[in-house]
Amino acid sequence: MRLYGYYRSSTTYRVRIALNFKGVAYETEPVNLLAGEHREAAYAAVNPHRRVPSLRLDDGTTLSQSPAILEYLDEVYPEPPLLPADPVARAKVRAVAALIACDIHPVNNSGVLAFLKDPLGQDQSAVDAWVRHWTAAGLASVERLVEPGPFAFGPRPTLADLCIVPQLYNARRFAVALEPYPGLLGVEAACAELAAFRDAAPGLQPDALPEQPLTA
Repeated sequence: MRLYGYYRSSTTYRVRIALNFKGVAYETEPVNLLAGEHREAAYAAVNPHRRVPSLRLDDGTTLSQSPAILEYLDEVYPEPPLLPADPVARAKVRAVAALIACDIHPVNNSGVLAFLKDPLGQDQSAVDAWVRHWTAAGLASVERLVEPGPFAFGPRPTLADLCIVPQLYNARRFAVALEPYPGLLGVEAACAELAAFRDAAPGLQPDALPEQPLTA
């Protein structure tokens, strides 16, 4: 398998964790978002939507959109599972994952932030305020939805944890105060004990760069 992504893309981060968690071997194909490589024809041939991540399977099939990739990995590599067996519990896990993937992340990704600045004319302080507002609002909801741990929904990681950890990483990049979310910080601490999460950290990836400005 070949994972196309960017080291600090939270969506790519989710997929790295899942691949590690499932013990699936893969190669990394960096796509430098700062340099605009996702907009070039070479990457458009991989993913017409020109977003990361993309996962190219051994048979040449390419999957896109991290929620779809995560569900695929859980179906094809069912152990250890990312979703509980109970239907209600599965729905709760999916709700948290969707809150992050569909509500928090889309309004704060690099394309949206660039559009706020040009052509909408917002300065960096306004863009930062935008990110902090929507991140804090979303995390407050997630904090209320997670259940007694140590992970987001009990004694082992689920799809929810794979989304929470990268979102907290993003929150720190934009100096979002995390003290109001002790439950999420506890989840993060539990995940940090597992190699699947530690090895997926952005700073450990082959394309990792020195810290960039918040506009990246």
